[in-house]
Amino acid sequence: MTNPDILAPLIDVIRSLEDGTSAPDPRTDIDTASLVARYPELGTVTIRDVSIPTRHGDIPARLYRPEGMPKGGLVWAHGGSFIGGNLDMPEAHWVSLAVASRGFAVLSVEYTKALHGVHFPAPSIDLLEAWNWAVDNLGVSLASLHLGGASAGANLAAGVGVRLRDGQGKLPASLVLVYPQVHTVLPEGSAAARAAAETVPAEHRFPQTMVSAIAANYLGSEQDPTNPYAYAGSAELAGMPPMFILNSERDEHRYSGEEFARQAMDAGVWINVVYEPGSTHGHLDRPHTLEAQRSIARMAHWLDGFPTEPLR
Repeated sequence: MTNPDILAPLIDVIRSLEDGTSAPDPRTDIDTASLVARYPELGTVTIRDVSIPTRHGDIPARLYRPEGMPKGGLVWAHGGSFIGGNLDMPEAHWVSLAVASRGFAVLSVEYTKALHGVHFPAPSIDLLEAWNWAVDNLGVSLASLHLGGASAGANLAAGVGVRLRDGQGKLPASLVLVYPQVHTVLPEGSAAARAAAETVPAEHRFPQTMVSAIAANYLGSEQDPTNPYAYAGSAELAGMPPMFILNSERDEHRYSGEEFARQAMDAGVWINVVYEPGSTHGHLDRPHTLEAQRSIARMAHWLDGFPTEPLR
C-alpha cells in the first residue's frame, strides 16, 4: 500500500475524482462555439471522435484535421497529475484546435487515469498504443509526425518516447514536451528558475511534497520510481528523437524540464528548450492569455521546422 502520509497533499482531490464530487470547470467560454467565435480560424478544423483499441480496452480520442492536406501531425496528451483532465479541457481541446488550424492533423488522446487502484503502466501503455494507431491511421509521414503532451501528458510522451527508442514502435519526428515533470525528485533548479517560482502563491505551486504525492499515486507501491518508462528523467537518452521543451517561467516543473534538456543534450539529442515569460504551470489551459497564445505559436514554429512528406 502506498504510504498515506506521502499521498496527503493529493488525497482529497483523488477522492473527489473517484466519487464524482469534483467541481466542474465553471468557465463558459471554452466550448467549441465560444472558441470559434473568438478565434474564427479554429472554425476551419474538422473534429471527429474516435475509439482506439488498447490491451486495456478501447480508449476515447479526438481527431482534428485542417483544411486540405495536413503538413504534419501531432499525437497529444493533456495533463492533470495522471488523475484529472479530459478531452474537453482547453489543454486538450483548444490546443488541438489551434495546432490543427495551423495545418497539422492532431490526435488528442484520453488515457486511463491513476484512480480506483489503477497505476503505471496503464496510462503509458494507452499512449503508446494510441501512438502506434496514429502511425497506421493518421495519414501523416513519420518524418512529420510528432508526439507530445503537457504536464503529466508530457511525462507520458517522454516515457513513450523511451519505449519507442527501445523498439516498441516507430520513433516520432520529435517530442513536444510542455512544462514536463519527468523526475520523481525535483532537480535543484537554477537561481533564476527558483526565484521565478517563488513569485507564485503557495496554493498554486508544486513543491516536492506535491511532486512526491503525484508520483506515489501514479506508480503505486509495486513500481520502481527509477523506471525510465514512468519517469524519463531516469532514462539513458542516447538515440532519442529531437525534443522541444517548453517550460512555464514561474513553475517548479521548470526545474525538471531544464534538467531533462541538459540530460538530453549530454546524450547527443537535438534539443530546443525555452520558457514562456510570465507564465505559470498549466498556462495552455488558459487559452485567452497572451502566454498561451505565444506558446501555441512556438509549438507550431517547431513543428514547421520538419519536412512535409507524402505518406508512402
